[in-house]
Amino acid sequence: MHHEVAAYVLGVLDEEEHEAFERHLDECQDCQVQLRELSEVPELLDELKHSPTASEDSH
Repeated sequence: MHHEVAAYVLGVLDEEEHEAFERHLDECQDCQVQLRELSEVPELLDELKHSPTASEDSH
């Protein structure tokens, strides 16, 4: 996996890296697949951040 895929999904690339990765993405099938697989990660992380923990649920 290209580390840029995860960085792209998480939005941590600077503008130049972001544009370079998007150009790469246009031609790289592997990164396109990885991007689809990782596209839900930010939303899942946000849900975890805002959900009560299991220990809080038991009280």
